[in-house]
Amino acid sequence: MSNVEKLQAENRQLQLAINELKILNDVATTISSVQSVDEIINQIVMKCIKHMGVEEGTVNLLERSTEGENFHTMVRHRDTSGVKVPFRMDTGLKGWMLKNRTSFLSNDIRNDDRFQFLSDDEYPFESILCVPLIVKGEMIGYLAVFNKRKGVFTDEDRRLLSIIGSQSAQIIENARLLEEEKRLISLQEELSMASEIQRKLLPDQPPEIPGYQLFATNIPAKSVGGDYYDFVPLSDDRLAFCLGDITGKGMPAAMLMSNLQATFRSQVLVNDDCAICIRRTNKLLYRSTESTKFATMIYGALDPKTGQIKYTNGGHDCPILFKKNQDPIELESTGLILGIFEESEYTQESIQLESGDLLLIFSDGITEAMDSDLEMYGTNRLLELVQTHADKPVSEIGSIILQSVREHAGSNTQSDDITLMLIKKD
Repeated sequence: MSNVEKLQAENRQLQLAINELKILNDVATTISSVQSVDEIINQIVMKCIKHMGVEEGTVNLLERSTEGENFHTMVRHRDTSGVKVPFRMDTGLKGWMLKNRTSFLSNDIRNDDRFQFLSDDEYPFESILCVPLIVKGEMIGYLAVFNKRKGVFTDEDRRLLSIIGSQSAQIIENARLLEEEKRLISLQEELSMASEIQRKLLPDQPPEIPGYQLFATNIPAKSVGGDYYDFVPLSDDRLAFCLGDITGKGMPAAMLMSNLQATFRSQVLVNDDCAICIRRTNKLLYRSTESTKFATMIYGALDPKTGQIKYTNGGHDCPILFKKNQDPIELESTGLILGIFEESEYTQESIQLESGDLLLIFSDGITEAMDSDLEMYGTNRLLELVQTHADKPVSEIGSIILQSVREHAGSNTQSDDITLMLIKKD
């Protein structure tokens, strides 16, 4: 090769490098100024179509599923030909790229052994160049261009698209992480609002009744929960009270809890009989929820003048009545849990509070709290604790119970909603 030919070859290489730098600068300038993932990908594909002289480009993102290491596909593309990438071709490309994690070039798709899985009517393209998008050693997707308008794809095209893919991958991933952060912040704000709304659905504090002490608290396992308690003034100075436990935790349970509250309150104000109230609440709950959703509930009505409590227990943990110098008395269920069957029968029972008597009502978040050895707090531990401190004010008893449960659980995360109610006659 003569000196002139060498000089011409070097000049061509220099010109090619200059053109590559211009293209890369154009792509980098464009995509760095755009924030959303969709806009960034759209700009990348448009620049590739323009500078590489192809008919179509596509970016296919791979996201790890929450169930394991499988990927699902998020296709974003820019069409100029109006022909989309066939599903089978897209699936085949994804599999090949995941396995080989390197560039893919074919200028004759119809006769390429790697595309034998395609049928004759699935050949909208003649040529393809595809490169992986890799961030910190992990493949997040791939960038592909199809049908070069003039000539065929070359190694220079492969090199250029690989550089574009390398630059684009981190920018796409950063934008995707930013969008995920924004969604997380929005979700946290919604949960905070939902928590505040739920908090306002529960009584601020128990009502004051001369001759009686009342205590109630609710500690959800998550931002919102499915436990529910309430106090509703009735006629003749009587007081209705209830404590319910919705299946599940979090937002689904919280939504069902608000449904249960509205249903229950609508029935309490029109039915004096506890059994009728629970029966109608069960029917309405059954009709408005899925078969997998249900609730337990105890509803009682206290007559402060006589100390009598009439109650119906719909499958809830047995409330415990503590009387001086007697063994604790369990108030067993008087009917099934709510929401399982449309027609369920419930009975009303009654107890008599004497001076010093204490009624304990709780959700299973207390008795089923576990320590690091997966040992439950248990009902017996709760009974012994309350018996020991039954002569104290209910606010102090409530604090002692909650502290004991926390100490038992230790560093374990609270796994279920905790609700506690105490009624004591002075």
